[in-house]
Amino acid sequence: MNQTAINLIAISVFLMTISTLLGPLINLSPTIPALTIVGFLGIATLDNFSFQGKGGTIVLDWLARFSPTYKERILHHEAGHFLVAHLLGISVTDYTLSAWEAWKIGQPGQGGIILEDNEIAQQLERGKIGVSMVERYCNIWMAGIAAEMLVFKSAEGGGDDKAKLNQFLTALGFEERIFEQKQRFHLLQAKNLIQENWEIYQSLVEAMRKGVAVEECKKVIGEIAT
Repeated sequence: MNQTAINLIAISVFLMTISTLLGPLINLSPTIPALTIVGFLGIATLDNFSFQGKGGTIVLDWLARFSPTYKERILHHEAGHFLVAHLLGISVTDYTLSAWEAWKIGQPGQGGIILEDNEIAQQLERGKIGVSMVERYCNIWMAGIAAEMLVFKSAEGGGDDKAKLNQFLTALGFEERIFEQKQRFHLLQAKNLIQENWEIYQSLVEAMRKGVAVEECKKVIGEIAT
């Protein structure tokens, strides 16, 4: 069973416990929490067998969005990825800020950026990836965590980013014992890039908050950079 389905079941158990404790006090019909719990369990089961966790991710993301801080973290996280990718010469072709938006374009997670990957694909076909390309992608993957830490002093997202970086390093033949060291190094690199371009980063955040198109976001970066 995937982690999303487990989370949905955990929510169901929590709701059952709360309804048992508070139901008699607020005259809540037992039918309401029962139907809610059945709904969550049904989503968890269907999602686990049919949608590889995407449906549950959408539900959990929707629930989390009642917290303004959660939405701000997603926004700043993805803006960090966007800015660092752009600064390092890797073109961003699209971005999403919710699991629903990501699902509509066939992407996993609560949001993300889509990169133009022709250059790295060509290098992979030749069987040799340049050191510069490795460094750029590793910095991009750690940039979301770096942005969260700069803005919120901690990072709640980034598990998928670390996993991608580790998979990349594994494919390149790096030993697992140096993964954490590489993460710290590229986190610092990404932090420095964002801090050096702080005004641009803040303007990009505001543009993405409005949901403007990718090309408009790039114009915002270019206008302030010049």
